[in-house]
Amino acid sequence: MILYRLRCAKGHEFDSWFKDSKTYERQEKKSLIGCAVCGTAKVERALMAPRIGKKGKDAALPAAVEAPAEAAAPSAEQQQQMAALARHMPKELREALLKVRAEVEKNCEHVGDKFADEARKIHYGESDKRGIYGETSDEEAEALAEEGIEFGRLPWIPRGN
Repeated sequence: MILYRLRCAKGHEFDSWFKDSKTYERQEKKSLIGCAVCGTAKVERALMAPRIGKKGKDAALPAAVEAPAEAAAPSAEQQQQMAALARHMPKELREALLKVRAEVEKNCEHVGDKFADEARKIHYGESDKRGIYGETSDEEAEALAEEGIEFGRLPWIPRGN
């Protein structure tokens, strides 16, 4: 797995995980990656610095580190826009996730806890190709990824307040 810091055409930055760099490149080429803030598909990788972990039990988890301030210092106007966005981010993010949930429910079949089994059947041609959603364990998700079966994990937030 690889974590990329991404930036959309409107300047919003966010992090996203990919199986590998080729998966990112394939999804970026097909405009499948959308901004987590505004939804635009015009997204590119932002500057990142690697984080190298220590050996042993104090080893750090891989993480993205923003580029030093001198690399891309935002203007005063951009700083004001980012501050305004940060104040409204939770509500906007929630609304965006609710829209994603509605689209998934509208266009895909719910397979419940049989997600991993059904994803395998579709991948290996044993079942009709279609969009599905459901639940699976972390271990099953890791096994699917190791088999080269592409899928995504979404935060499934409840509707309402």
